[in-house]
Amino acid sequence: MKYQTSIFTRAIWQTGMLMLSLSPALLTAQHQDLAEAPAAWKGRREPSADTSSFLHACKTGHFQGHFRSYCMSTDNSGPLTDYYALAAGAGLRYETAPWHHFQVTMSGFFILNVASSDFTQRDSLTGQGSRYELGLFDIENPANKSDIDRLEELMVSYRTAKGAVSLGRMHINTPFVNLQDGRMRPTLVSGLWLESRHIPRTRVQGGWLAGVSPRSTVRWYRMGESIGVYPTGVQPDGQPSRYAGLLESRGVALLGITSQPLTRLQVQGWGIWIENIAWTGLTQAEYQVTAGKPHSWKVAGQALVQAGTGGGGLAAAETYIAPGTGARAWGGRLSWSHGPWEAYLAYTRITDHGRYLMPREWGRDPFFTFLPRERNEGLGDVHATTAQLQRRWTRLPLRTTLATGAYRLPDVRRTDLNKYGLPSYWQTHLDLRYTFGGSMEGLDAQLLLVHKAALGKDVSGYRYIFNKVDMFLYHAVLNYHF
Repeated sequence: MKYQTSIFTRAIWQTGMLMLSLSPALLTAQHQDLAEAPAAWKGRREPSADTSSFLHACKTGHFQGHFRSYCMSTDNSGPLTDYYALAAGAGLRYETAPWHHFQVTMSGFFILNVASSDFTQRDSLTGQGSRYELGLFDIENPANKSDIDRLEELMVSYRTAKGAVSLGRMHINTPFVNLQDGRMRPTLVSGLWLESRHIPRTRVQGGWLAGVSPRSTVRWYRMGESIGVYPTGVQPDGQPSRYAGLLESRGVALLGITSQPLTRLQVQGWGIWIENIAWTGLTQAEYQVTAGKPHSWKVAGQALVQAGTGGGGLAAAETYIAPGTGARAWGGRLSWSHGPWEAYLAYTRITDHGRYLMPREWGRDPFFTFLPRERNEGLGDVHATTAQLQRRWTRLPLRTTLATGAYRLPDVRRTDLNKYGLPSYWQTHLDLRYTFGGSMEGLDAQLLLVHKAALGKDVSGYRYIFNKVDMFLYHAVLNYHF
């Protein structure tokens, strides 16, 4: 973000010049004699004896490390192009020890393209490129295979037993802005974030977001500027959307309240206001029908409403959500658990009032029927039903999940309700996750197999099939945390 970099650089320059003008001795103190060993880093090796000092907090802080490799492949049907990629990367995170309730956190990560298809080459029949594999790297520069790194967290936090306030670059996880970490690195945001548990049985979260670095990118953007980094689809009249790089928004306000008014009942409400663009509200409740028995049953419901609030004087094709338009959605979920087994049956209805829109750059769908590798954002008039069965194995540190879903969507030619030309589809996946122990503690592995098939026979044209339906996706992930 150029505007942030220039302010930060100017502040450092002015501070440095002031220090030099006040103490000329600093000038000679920074001189490094040619006969001396390099000493660009001059931190003390031992913690300060004064345990109340910030130096002691820095010296007694802790590092975390993460190595990750991700192998992905898409097998499209017939003559359509297939893609593959193998990515590897590593990162470090440092957090100081608490100092008068304050902590400083910073982290970074780099990614290497070990082997992959040529992402600059597009499918000859559709003119489209890789949808999934390119997301392991830099979607803005398909030819970039080596310079893929990002400064991630850089924040100051004030923490107490009942709350925290954080300022800077950070991770958050909410229904509308979340990690969506199904690639090499997740989405991060910059701004002010607060969490409070001062009210009994209630958690309050919220803040103001000024910038974001979406998954599969290496840059930081203003919130409005980020909308359109991912594919933009078409407008309700069928014309290509042209809002990328044109939207102006001073930021995003988020507020979420989660409360447990009764022992078996949890209620939460979330609201997001994108200044000059739209607002969205979500309410959700879950009730535990049975408790303290071998079989546990829960029922949950959710409802969502959305409305556009301003177009900023832009033409229709340059507007993300037109003023006066909006969306409605509701859904339910029934869950069951018994020992190591869990099962879910869920339904989502997005009405035909309009298309549900939420920047894909900021996170995944909040609906009960979400399954990895596809979204129902950009759609209206949707009937989605999913079923999942999960087991945690007792003799092995293994978790298996089998899920399937049927998504009945409007016709791909109904652009007023289908932004990305996605046909109705079946999706089934098998997810295996293994956590190692003993001498290999810190290592975990995931194998995800996904199949998507067209639901119905109304799909005509390869551009509605390529990377959307009649395809297999293969994912193998290794993580090592220390």
